[in-house]
Amino acid sequence: MSWKDEADEIARRRAQAKEMGGKDAVAQHHGKGRLTVRERIAAVTDEASFVEHGTVAGAEEEDGSFTPANYVVGLAEIGGRPVAVGGEDFTLKGGSPNAAGLRKSVYAEELALTYRVPLVRLLEGGGGSVRGASGKRPAGQPVFATPRFQSIAQAMGVVPVASAALGPVAGFPAARLAASHFSVMSEATAQLLIAGPKVVERALGRELTKEELGGASVHAKSGAVDNIAKDEADALDQIRTFLSYLPQNVWADMPVGDSTDPTDRKDEALLDIIPRDRRQPFKMRKLIGHVVDHESFFEMTRAFGPGQITGLARLGGHPVGVLANDCRYYAGAMTAEGSQKVRRFVDLCSTFRLPIISFVDEPGFMIGPDSEAAGTIRHGTAAVMAVVQSRVPWISILVRKAFGVAAAAHFGPKGHVLAWPSAETGALPLEGGVAVAFGREIAAAENPDAKRKELEEALAAAQSPFPRAETFSVHDLIDPRETRPAIWNWLRFAAPTLENLKGPYTSTMRP
Repeated sequence: MSWKDEADEIARRRAQAKEMGGKDAVAQHHGKGRLTVRERIAAVTDEASFVEHGTVAGAEEEDGSFTPANYVVGLAEIGGRPVAVGGEDFTLKGGSPNAAGLRKSVYAEELALTYRVPLVRLLEGGGGSVRGASGKRPAGQPVFATPRFQSIAQAMGVVPVASAALGPVAGFPAARLAASHFSVMSEATAQLLIAGPKVVERALGRELTKEELGGASVHAKSGAVDNIAKDEADALDQIRTFLSYLPQNVWADMPVGDSTDPTDRKDEALLDIIPRDRRQPFKMRKLIGHVVDHESFFEMTRAFGPGQITGLARLGGHPVGVLANDCRYYAGAMTAEGSQKVRRFVDLCSTFRLPIISFVDEPGFMIGPDSEAAGTIRHGTAAVMAVVQSRVPWISILVRKAFGVAAAAHFGPKGHVLAWPSAETGALPLEGGVAVAFGREIAAAENPDAKRKELEEALAAAQSPFPRAETFSVHDLIDPRETRPAIWNWLRFAAPTLENLKGPYTSTMRP
């Protein structure tokens, strides 16, 4: 007697699971411009590397039919490195989890923790359903069950977590998207929602579409996701790129690669990239591009807190975090949103031991009634706390302004500090400081504008970097063209210290 009948049943159930919701449901899904979860897994992982777990998970119905779990999960490789990957099958119940699907989705974090590999979530689902409360099965989880978010929180402290919203994402899947080190949503196909339009209309009496509630235009600026991708292919490519900068876990070695970009490169363009007129803006991203390895800068959260720039890059093939200011937005001032962005980014770098390169052009915290109403000082102080509690090596290049308390968010503990000839530092920006300190004198002058200009020019010399360099208040004053080789000379001595930082990162409570 053989087990052929049972083996055939296994094959039948596996085949049915791969058919997902059926040909019609898959065709309808494709008609909306969206891939199926298995197609997404194949697109984001290395060819033929995916090994699925729970291939026959599901439920046998009373009529003898089989309903597969509507969550697909397993191990694969991205760039030759192991990862855990999973996502909802939207062709079955719109991704709202059936019993086996929910169990497999919760298992995704456990899988990543067990093997200490990055976790990739490909999200498209509506979370729970009121239908789930019906039936004769036990209601709820047992009192001794581990809360779902416990493993999610544990994973965030141990392995890189990258999530993509590739269709409508609401409820628990939306929370999982937010609980990521990197999140991206497809502009063409995705919406991120706490609750959908029908629930909002019933609760608040407002009729809104999914796009109006939580489309890409909303969340590019809300900070709920890091990046917006033009389509699914772009979103999956961004996940692959993000993971390429990070170690497999907090104990693993950094993914240092070869670089064809000479570390002693000195770009002439850096010599005049900062205008002599301090009121004239410049392009910080162009400056960054002249310093890091060619085409290695991967920016995150660009539209949220736009006065601050955060991203990953390589220098000499070594992954680094990059923090900078964009003077084209509020002169680069630190807003409440920018503060949250900086805090989260610095924590990412501390968690995964990424040395931080900070290009400083900080005029201080944003002022005014809107800034006060946003609680900027609390968020800003939390950002400064994240910096002073960070555990990674820092190098800060004073390219222009560094004023007030907010400037402290750009200089790490025991950091290496270099200054350009264009650097200005002090308690207040020159223009504001003169207006405060010499208000009466300016008002009493025969020509107030001329007097203000005279005072500003006289005091500008005091903010020059030369006196600070002479008194060893910075490590060195450099020709801007020397920036890349100077950073490399620092990095080659700083990088070996990362070995001592392996393991989880912890910090105290912040404001």
